[in-house]
Amino acid sequence: MKRSLVAICALMLVAGGCSRESKPQPVSLQPTASGTAIVESSGGKQIGYIGMPLDQPVVVQVNGASGSAVAGAAVYFSGPAGVTFTPVSGLTDSSGQVTSTVSLGQQAARYKIVASTPDASGKKLELPLDEIALGYQQTLGAQLNGQYCIRCHDPESTPLRVSNMDNLSAKPHPFTEGDALNKMSDADLIAIISHGGPALNKSAEMPPWGYTLSKSDIAALASYIRAVADPPYESGGLVYAQK
Repeated sequence: MKRSLVAICALMLVAGGCSRESKPQPVSLQPTASGTAIVESSGGKQIGYIGMPLDQPVVVQVNGASGSAVAGAAVYFSGPAGVTFTPVSGLTDSSGQVTSTVSLGQQAARYKIVASTPDASGKKLELPLDEIALGYQQTLGAQLNGQYCIRCHDPESTPLRVSNMDNLSAKPHPFTEGDALNKMSDADLIAIISHGGPALNKSAEMPPWGYTLSKSDIAALASYIRAVADPPYESGGLVYAQK
């Protein structure tokens, strides 16, 4: 786990030294069609790392008035300073889609990126998408989540991990479940991680981790939980990367 964390953080530091690299410039597009809507196909609400490409590309689709895909429409991508897109613009393919690889900036924050396309009148139709870049402390929290927490707090099983959530009488909250976890203060969040469910009069099925994790580990895990909350955690100031 620590070796994996060191590798990620080394890449983050290398990325931080490339901030002067020029962004890909939009190519001159010659659209043959236009649509009435632009929608997400995939790639929104990803959790990545500062200065590094998201795991999945962002794929958007342009549709016409009937809801059918439009080929040959122009799509442009934009975002806050430090975000790069490859490509930064393109024409929709036969399925009405354009795909772009997105690298987030050097700030640990939420990044609101925008895909846009002009309609027949030239009006810009915009699709905003939120992405999350984790910093060093939050990356450590993500690693700890994968090692100690995710088996109970994620209802989905994978080929490498079987979820334990269905075996628990009190269903744990996924860490992205902001509606529930955002109501907890930072002190309460740290208390329940450190001392288990009974610390907040909750189920004893939530074990104490204070004997396993250091105080800095627990703070990193809490920071990660705050970073990935959906809806976003706003107490103390929600940080969006700025243009």
